[in-house]
Amino acid sequence: MAMNTAPTLRIPSSSLSLSSKFPLSSALSLRSFPRRHRSVVFLVSASLDAKPTVLVAEKLGEAGLKLLKDFANVDCSYNLTPEELCTKISLCDALIVRSGTKVSRDVFESSEGRLKVVGRAGVGIDNVDLAAATEFGCLVVNAPTANTVAAAEHGIALLAAMARNVAQADASVKSGKWQRNKYVGVSLVGKTLAVMGFGKVGTEVARRARGLGMHVIAHDPYAPADRARAIGVELVSFDEAISTADFISLHMPLTPATSKVLNDETFAKMKKGVRIVNVARGGVIDEDALVRALDAGIVAQAALDVFTEEPPSKDSKLILHEQVTATPHLGASTKEAQEGVAIEIAEAVVGALRGELAATAVNAPMVPAEVLTELKPFVDLAEKLGRLAVQLVAGGSGVKTVKVTYASSRGPDDLDTRLLRAMITKGLIEPISSVFVNLVNADFTAKQRGLRITEERVILDGSPENPLEYVQVQIANVESRFASAISDSGEITVEGRVKDGIPHLTKVGSFEVDVSLEGSIILCRQVDQPGMIGKVGSVLGEENVNVSFMSVGRIAPRKHAVMAIGVDEQPSKETLKKIGDIPAVEEFVFLKL
Repeated sequence: MAMNTAPTLRIPSSSLSLSSKFPLSSALSLRSFPRRHRSVVFLVSASLDAKPTVLVAEKLGEAGLKLLKDFANVDCSYNLTPEELCTKISLCDALIVRSGTKVSRDVFESSEGRLKVVGRAGVGIDNVDLAAATEFGCLVVNAPTANTVAAAEHGIALLAAMARNVAQADASVKSGKWQRNKYVGVSLVGKTLAVMGFGKVGTEVARRARGLGMHVIAHDPYAPADRARAIGVELVSFDEAISTADFISLHMPLTPATSKVLNDETFAKMKKGVRIVNVARGGVIDEDALVRALDAGIVAQAALDVFTEEPPSKDSKLILHEQVTATPHLGASTKEAQEGVAIEIAEAVVGALRGELAATAVNAPMVPAEVLTELKPFVDLAEKLGRLAVQLVAGGSGVKTVKVTYASSRGPDDLDTRLLRAMITKGLIEPISSVFVNLVNADFTAKQRGLRITEERVILDGSPENPLEYVQVQIANVESRFASAISDSGEITVEGRVKDGIPHLTKVGSFEVDVSLEGSIILCRQVDQPGMIGKVGSVLGEENVNVSFMSVGRIAPRKHAVMAIGVDEQPSKETLKKIGDIPAVEEFVFLKL
């Protein structure tokens, strides 16, 4: 079979440029032209001779309202019941809310196709039904940057107040006491602060902590090392960060991977007397475990602005603990931040109504059914390859360079890979981020995180009936949790194909495998000898872990082999340890899809 390899292609900035004009129609949809013209356009059917109407359902700063009023008719109606909102929405082109208004499927259905954009004045969008928004062709935008400085300042305020017992001493004096000896604090100068999550807020906290004379380290798998070094911060692994820090400041999103990431096990690894600040999300801390750590003296103090349940119960042991300083989610609560959010969301909504592609869009427009039908299995494959690849990266390694290779019998103009690239980006970023990645914001999100994705085409002879033969994802210049995933060229490499409509992993590093990408996967490197499949299978069977697929790839007989095992359930740590204890098993890794 003849094969021509196209040169590596940089992702052109124009492919999803922030300045691209994507008109928003009331039924926002994509239409494909015949294959010889594979460009994709948006069709608009909006009235051009009348001002749009924007419903502002919760209080917004005056500066933001002025921007809206210069462009649209603005209806400020606060404290609407769900029924009142549904009644009004059919007369509106845009809706702006904070966190108190639920934008449910009923709202989109009641809009009868008129609602074109929902703006969330803040970061979180859990009060908006994203699936319904996309289904009804409505763009959803948020305002993720305006709160950065306010949140960082509050983090530093809590850090200093905790170190010097400000809240406790204030309460003591107001109760008529004068207990100078009881509230002796600790100095910040020379202490080590671990910033867990080195995004916008984490970076600003680090800058300010450095100004206070603290030694700052950080953990974030996507933070560029050069950006950290530029402000005097050292990037380290998760375990090193929590085990060496005197103070820990949390700035990570709440995702399945970070839920209760501070728990009994991680508290046990910390320095005795560590102090913790959380202005991120309450769910990243196991609050019961924190109480136990405080009682045991492992954690000396905690300063918390966010909680798993807000507001917390009045009898919460954590809130009532003498060594806890608590504030009621005030991270973004400055006058300047509130005005900044108002301006940011107003600009995003006005831009969207003008037909501009918003950089802060959090959902994708609808794609025609025939395009989705053809690409759907490859879309699933692309996301799962991204998820597998990023999980193979060792902690502390920054992901900067990713190469994606598509093998196809179709010409470059006959296969639009933007959706596949977006899904690979989604798989790489979403497991450790709160960002929602899709066709709209994928390239912007990757660029924002210093992630450079290049694409390469391998042109195959044969019928162009199938869009793709295989997809390969490679991550360069990183260490791997599974050494065998490093290919001969030095990159973490995973490759997959679609077989009978099901995504399959077909290559890890230089080893050929064949395992369905359903459930989760265990990869084992072993000495190639008889009975290995039975030994590993027996361990899993004894622990009631169901095996869906098992495949072994080897370089040569009796040399080294990689076993890929698909499992329906997540094995316990004890089960995985038993696999690792099998003498012929040299390394293994569990990967969750």
